[in-house]
Amino acid sequence: MNRFESDLLAQIQRRGDGVHGRVLVACSGGGDSVALLALLWTLRKSLSLELSVAHADHGLRPEAPEDAEFVRGLCRAMDLDLAEASLGVRAHAEASGQGLEMAARELRWDWLRQEADQCGASAVATGHTLDDHTETVFLRLARGGGLGSLRPLAPRQGLRWSPLAETRRADLRAYLASRNLPWREDATNAEPFTARNRWRPILASLRKEAPELDRHLFETHLQAEEAAGLAHALIAGWEGSRWSIADGAVTFKRGPWTEPELRWTLETAFRRLGWPREAALLRGLAPWLAARLEKGRKPSSWGNFRLDTEPDGGFVHLRFSCLPGPSTLEGHPGEGPKE
Repeated sequence: MNRFESDLLAQIQRRGDGVHGRVLVACSGGGDSVALLALLWTLRKSLSLELSVAHADHGLRPEAPEDAEFVRGLCRAMDLDLAEASLGVRAHAEASGQGLEMAARELRWDWLRQEADQCGASAVATGHTLDDHTETVFLRLARGGGLGSLRPLAPRQGLRWSPLAETRRADLRAYLASRNLPWREDATNAEPFTARNRWRPILASLRKEAPELDRHLFETHLQAEEAAGLAHALIAGWEGSRWSIADGAVTFKRGPWTEPELRWTLETAFRRLGWPREAALLRGLAPWLAARLEKGRKPSSWGNFRLDTEPDGGFVHLRFSCLPGPSTLEGHPGEGPKE
């Protein structure tokens, strides 16, 4: 076991990923997934793992048969069972109205879950890297995801296991080169037809100025996760006394609320209800709501949100309508509330 392999083993053990027994390794033949397979094969005894491999042909690239044959060769060399599938991504995208990327992900994971169940795997290992984490952070920040943008890629989430979550893509390529292990390059990763692909050259420029960008961002991710955990524990402790959810509304007890208290409570409640919770929306809604919880007595509205007061005035109910009506303001706080 070399230094790179032992460092990865230490990361997995430190995190306590909790993966043992049969693991289904998703392998496309690309550099990340080939490195994943080679590393897990090397560490399998130390981690008490039994490996199987899964390869999906999305039917989108003419090189797909060559990719499949390449993965078959890897499995023969490692004496591993291989499950293969041909997925009709274009037809599924047209039928569901989804983009190709989303349709491919949906079909692929449906199939991986079935294969994991059939082979008795407790986890599906994927080649997500620290670079993927950084890309996801910037994608979500650009969409207004707020603090939640800093927590996109947990190493273990349900069936999915991403043991390389703290590893740079460039380091994986260097590892493969050191072991003389080839991999397949997917030329579509450089084509600007997805937002993620368009972010990659931008981030490459940022890394020239800040080589440790990915690791520093991941450390910020860990700190944000700890802070969010403390805040959510506090908000959960208030449920039933200061706020609650019932009949499709969020109920608040009247009295003084600070804006940060309301933003965290709104984010928690809106997540559960499936309501929009962009950072800018919550930052505009919180001060309007705080003022009415302390002094307001009349029903009022802000954008697509309506606030109704109970007869005794002790509690208020916040409701959301996704269909703008004549009394809504499209969620724009600058135009003022309607009483």
